[in-house]
Parts: sequence; structure tokens; C-alpha cells
Amino acid sequence: MTLVEQLFVRTVRQERFVAMAARLAERIGRDGKRYDRDNTFPHAHYDVLRSAGYHALTVPESLGGLGANLTETIAAQEKLAAGDAATALAIGWHLAVIGKQAEARSWPQDIFERICRETVERGALINTAASEKETGSPSRGGRPFTTARRDRSGWVLSGRKNFLTMAPVLRYAVVSAGIEGEEGGGWFLVPMDLPGVRILETWDALGMRATGSHDVVFEDVRLPPDALVEPFGPGRTCQVNAGGGAGWGLVIPSIYLGIAQAARDFILDYARTRKVSTLPGTISEAPHIRTLLGEIDLDLLAARSLLYTLAERWDGEPERRDRLVPLLGAGKTVATNCAIRIVDRAMRIAGIAGLSRGLPLERLYRDVRAGLSNPPMDDSTLASLADTALKEAAAKREEVSFHIR
Repeated sequence: MTLVEQLFVRTVRQERFVAMAARLAERIGRDGKRYDRDNTFPHAHYDVLRSAGYHALTVPESLGGLGANLTETIAAQEKLAAGDAATALAIGWHLAVIGKQAEARSWPQDIFERICRETVERGALINTAASEKETGSPSRGGRPFTTARRDRSGWVLSGRKNFLTMAPVLRYAVVSAGIEGEEGGGWFLVPMDLPGVRILETWDALGMRATGSHDVVFEDVRLPPDALVEPFGPGRTCQVNAGGGAGWGLVIPSIYLGIAQAARDFILDYARTRKVSTLPGTISEAPHIRTLLGEIDLDLLAARSLLYTLAERWDGEPERRDRLVPLLGAGKTVATNCAIRIVDRAMRIAGIAGLSRGLPLERLYRDVRAGLSNPPMDDSTLASLADTALKEAAAKREEVSFHIR
């Protein structure tokens, strides 16, 4: 274990989950390049994850899962992403949905337990369907254009969602919808095999090509009365990054640290072995290359420090979670932007060779940029941090004024 890993992987359970993820990363990493090149979905990867029980990582132990907490999950996910980022990102959404519910229990208990049993026993996978062309990122709030109306048998759901990651293998989608005749709406649990559910294979992107993040159409999909698992008002509706269990949003930026680590490991070996005629040894001896390598490790250390600190505080101090919520977006913003800089520096070290499809850097370079589009967006994070700082400053001024009086 490296010095850096010793700083952040500190318990026997963390070591066990990271070792599990490392074995899986090696297996799914063997053919990840092919799926990316062909823009095809890696069904075989999910067979591997299910066989190992990784898909049940965040299911409570009392319900048959591995019961990983947030810190344990991000450590495993970072390691998995170093093997194949697209698969790690996709399964990460599933793990976050289950992990959040295991903590917040905002759904009816019987429904959550049923989902967990199906996950453990049948390999069921779940993700939220929130993004829409009309509303943009769900983290910005706004009423969904997808609608649910009541009828005698329950609900009828209609609408179209974008970017439903892992769509080809999902058993369930948790769909945000406005309720007809009401200001608010809710999250509806929708089996993906119901009549009226259609996957449109629209995902053909620059990066994360093997995530199967297709559009899904819901045409008069009939649902039972208990399909409404969580109502929401007219405000923000992003399920992973807000409300109870918001800390589970940190699972996603851990993927981009995994990409950064993969780029770092590759470029270290590359610099140690690459020779050019203008240097007596390898390019690792050139001062500007050593500077870039040092900056890579500095950014990786800084990003990990913030992300793992937030996760550990979230796990260890549940009574203080409300105070941590404004900082969660900072963890995502720092992690993704540091990861982008790290991969960019690796590309600078490799030079024109970094653009070659024969090296892994070009795929890492494309994949890492997807982090900018995962919620919350950078401008939202900065606005939230500014609001928090201004409120704290105002409160402090008021306190000083009170004591002076």
C-alpha cells in the first residue's frame, strides 16, 4: 500500500472493500477500451459485479448486503474507476441510491426492503431518472415536465427523461414527476419492464461512452398507488445531492479521483521509461516534467483530503450533517476540477503521444470531463459557499453588535 493510500484507507473494512474493488477493476479494465471504442454497453461487466456481490455494497447487512458506509464506498469506487470509469460511474449511481435510502429511510420501509432483497437475490439495479431537456440539471430545481396523474387504479406516468445511466440493465428507475393539479410532485418507483417504458439509444458522447446513459420515454405507464415513494414540493428535486442522505452525492466525484489516479500511475511509468536523444536519461529527469509530476500528486492529495474528510465526518458525526451539507458541493467541485488538471498535466508530459488511442490517456482525458456535468454544477457550488459565508458573516456581526449594546 502506498503512503497516500495509508492516509485514506485506514480500517480493516476499508481495506477489504478496496481489495475487492481492485480485483474487479483488473477484470473489467481488460476490455473497457473496446466498449469505449465501439460505443457499446458492457453487459458482461455487470455480470462480474453481481457475481462478486459488489452491486450489494451499500445494502444494509441486515438485508443481506455488505453494509458499506459512505467512506468505505468512495474508497472502493475510486479503486474501481481506475480500472474502468464508465462502469464505476454507472454502478455508482445505483450504490448511491441504495446507500442514501439505507441512511435516510425516506421511502416506505417495506418498499426499500423489497428493493434490497431484489438487489441481493436477483441482481436488481436502480437509478434515478431526473434530467429533462426542458429543465436542464435537476440540481437547479424546477418542476419536472414529466407528469403523474391519479386514476382509479393508482397513477399514470408520462414524459421523457435524458441521461438515464445504466438504462440497458436497470430493473427500476426512480422518476421525478409533477403531479397533475398540484404545485409539487414526487419520485415514482417504475419497473423498467412495464408497458409504455421505452429506451431510446441516444447516448453517443465524447466521454463515458459505455455508461448507456440513454433517454427513456414513459407513455401512459400505469403504476400502483404505492409507486409514489417520496413526495416533494415546488423546490429542489435532486434526489442524490439534497435532503436526507445528501452526503451520498460524494460517491460520484470519487470516480473522477479514480480516473486521476489511473492517469497519474500511467504517466509515472511513462516518464520513468521514456527516453529522448536530448537527455542523458529518461524524461523524468527533466525539471519541468518533475514539476508537473509534483503538481499531479499535490492536486490528488488535496482533492482526496477534502473528499475523504467530508465523508468521514458525514459517517462519524450524524448530528452535524446539516452543517456539512453546504460543503458537499465543494467536495465535488474540488475533486472533479483537480482530476481534470491532473489528466491534463499527464497529457502535457506525454506530448503528442497522449492523443494516441494506443495509450490510455486519451480515454481518461475524455472521461474525466464528464465530471463537470454531474450535479452540482460549479457555479451552484460557488453560489452556495458564498451564501453560507455571507450568512455566517452577518450572524457574527449581529452577535458583536449585541454584545456592544
